[in-house]
Amino acid sequence: MHQGVAVRDHFTLLAQSKTLMDTRTATAELGWTANPASGWEEVSGYDENLNTIRTYQVCNVFEPNQNNWLLTTFINRRGAHRIYTEMRFTVRDCSSLPNVPGSCKETFNLYYYETDSVIATKKSAFWSEAPYLKVDTIAADESFSQVDFGGRLMKVNTEVRSFGPLTRNGFYLAFQDYGACMSLLSVRVFFKKCPSIVQNFAVFPETMTGAESTSLVIARGTCIPNAEEVDAPIKLYCNGDGEWMVPIGRCTCKPGYEPENSVACKGQSIEAGLGHPGEVQRMQEDVMGHLSTCFSVFQTVVGERSRDETGPEQMLLL
Repeated sequence: MHQGVAVRDHFTLLAQSKTLMDTRTATAELGWTANPASGWEEVSGYDENLNTIRTYQVCNVFEPNQNNWLLTTFINRRGAHRIYTEMRFTVRDCSSLPNVPGSCKETFNLYYYETDSVIATKKSAFWSEAPYLKVDTIAADESFSQVDFGGRLMKVNTEVRSFGPLTRNGFYLAFQDYGACMSLLSVRVFFKKCPSIVQNFAVFPETMTGAESTSLVIARGTCIPNAEEVDAPIKLYCNGDGEWMVPIGRCTCKPGYEPENSVACKGQSIEAGLGHPGEVQRMQEDVMGHLSTCFSVFQTVVGERSRDETGPEQMLLL
């Protein structure tokens, strides 16, 4: 059966992500750099599921003019062009704090700094906005009060931000507090990619997303074994969310091969196994010739047996 299916059907594989750093998996101190020493503090804590985690917290709300920096370790980007940062945190409601000055905040800033190597240590880190690129000001959707704290009710916020394009080997993340009472429960850094996929008789390789959230990255497809390309060259586009889209071109199973779930071309018919149609005709003629010869031999043998079985009396009658 000769059947071609365009690469325009739905794609069943979900987008994938690759984690570059996740503080929830840390089994020892994170060892990030804080400045000043009276600002961010690393402590062991618990998440909402009572799992032990390493967190950073700061709560200098009663002192004005806060400028507390927290710098991660160097993070290798592993070829990614756009990075995503998922932050889980809790923030104290300023209005629930007695006698707190007007400098109390419920937000913090996220920055990044791109570099080719490890350049920041506890003794050589830089603590100003100048070398960093600001990603966003992160605000809490929910803040907790003293009542929530007393009842051990955690109001955890989850925010995701992305930044790019990145061209250096890696980067640092920096968190700036300027007057909040908060805990940074976890930070997960990752990038997105479109998974490798076999669809409609074509295979497409795993493809990283582009530098912008709206980028479309072209992936060239290759026809699977026993399939051939028709129409335009086979390609798909990987969008910023790690999803395949805008299919172009199509593959089809070669003559004599049967399609199997649009991902394989299996087996061969007898005709395909014999080769060219002209060769098939010659083979058919040869077979018929052999059959004719066999029939003639059969008739000869039967005739000889008939003569052998004829008795003397019958011969005289003849």
